[in-house]
Amino acid sequence: MSEEKEKKSTGEEKDTESVDLIKELGLLSTGSTFKSDFQYINIIGSIEGHTALPTDNKTTKYEHLIPQLVAVEENPEIKGLLLILNTVGGDVEAGLALAELIASLSKPTVTLVIGGGHSIGIPLAVSSNYSFVAKTATMTMHPIRTSGTLITADATFEYMRRTQERVVDFIVEHSNAVKEDVEAKMNQTGNMSNDVGTVLFGPDAVKMGLVNEIGGLNDALAKLKELAKN
Repeated sequence: MSEEKEKKSTGEEKDTESVDLIKELGLLSTGSTFKSDFQYINIIGSIEGHTALPTDNKTTKYEHLIPQLVAVEENPEIKGLLLILNTVGGDVEAGLALAELIASLSKPTVTLVIGGGHSIGIPLAVSSNYSFVAKTATMTMHPIRTSGTLITADATFEYMRRTQERVVDFIVEHSNAVKEDVEAKMNQTGNMSNDVGTVLFGPDAVKMGLVNEIGGLNDALAKLKELAKN
């Protein structure tokens, strides 16, 4: 009788852990009731970096995702990664850090942009081996921003220029987009009413070479399984 209670208790604890994991990190556990050869990670809201955002903001904390990406590389049971994006952007260094980790994985990776993959979400979208974007999704390209105290010195503006170069170079290296086109879209003045930049709809992103093709969840999963077989 005690053994049955113990088994039941253990099962309930695993289910509770899985639910907590989904609630806190948006991750599906591959260990308990959900069985899969692939890891699924979603990046939503604002990407939170070195500074904590207000509690009423929907955020993705990059320090939570780093161990998950390490697990994808290290765990022999995981054959690939599907990254689902619906983000407004966020911390530039945190976003680039995650993008670099994804790009350096030895296992197959696929990204899917739904809703929006804006700002620093674009390097994340192009960091995989193959990328999809929903037809109705949008991707906003604009120059980097800064917040807080700004010292109006040449060194400050040079740092911002070089930081933007880091973002542009990563996008160009990991996609089929041309550098001149990326820079032109970032600095366009006639596309956004109150800002500098360009809003790209799904087909526009594909046409520009940012994303490989239009697609949804089924397409992304099929491609990931195909890459895992090769």
